[in-house]
Amino acid sequence: MLEYRISDWDDAYANGVNIARSDRWPEAWIKPADAFRDALLSAGRAKLDLAYGERPRNRMDLFLPDGSAKGLVVFVHGGFWLQTDKSVWSHLAAGAVASSYAVAMPSYTLCPEVRIGQIVTEVAAAIGEAAKRVEGPLMLTGHSAGGHLASRMVTATSPLAPHVQQRIRNVVSISGLHDLRPLLSTTMNEKLALDEAEAMAESPALLRPMENARITCWAGASERAEFLRQNALLANIWTGLGATTATVVEPNKHHFDVLDGLTDAAHPMTRTLLSV
Repeated sequence: MLEYRISDWDDAYANGVNIARSDRWPEAWIKPADAFRDALLSAGRAKLDLAYGERPRNRMDLFLPDGSAKGLVVFVHGGFWLQTDKSVWSHLAAGAVASSYAVAMPSYTLCPEVRIGQIVTEVAAAIGEAAKRVEGPLMLTGHSAGGHLASRMVTATSPLAPHVQQRIRNVVSISGLHDLRPLLSTTMNEKLALDEAEAMAESPALLRPMENARITCWAGASERAEFLRQNALLANIWTGLGATTATVVEPNKHHFDVLDGLTDAAHPMTRTLLSV
């Protein structure tokens, strides 16, 4: 019998130090993100810094396809609710835009200025604003903390308005954090300020899915063991609660390059996200 116990929770959730040449991220995303954004802006197919709330970071970028949009994708960035903004990830809209979908990418206020529960509310506001601008089916995706935020939108306690909930066809949570309780034991919680009550209230894996929820939990095979566990966890639990679920572990991908699939319209990740 093999027993498994985590004694170092910081290491369990540490991606950079456990990935070879990790120092190339996030810089490796910045140039392609800038190039994609500039190209669509020049073509008149990008609307930048659209306000969805009153705080300085309550802004989103909207990327439009060539011609009428079949629907809307919202991508929510990660960074453990502590780092980055929408500008780093623009190129990840490429696959969906090439498939004739509009893509909204919001920033949100970071911890410790707000708590995670407040970020959930901000992301819901961003999705609601984007949904006003683009008709059709709505797909949600996000990476790491963004996977948490995307998944949280399709729980029974979703902050989304009912008419927006009804438009959601699919969610892809990429390397998502679905149970926040382990983070109580990390040093990053000094900034997150999570307590047991908030961790339970905001963890998708501890909540019931909304009616007709459909979610794919996607991770790279070279992820940290905790991210693989979190990836399997939500789909496992929600299957037993009536949701339509799938789990994908993509070979030869780690926490950072697992996102590459969203840049390609033909990649299974993009095709899964856009399946209706």
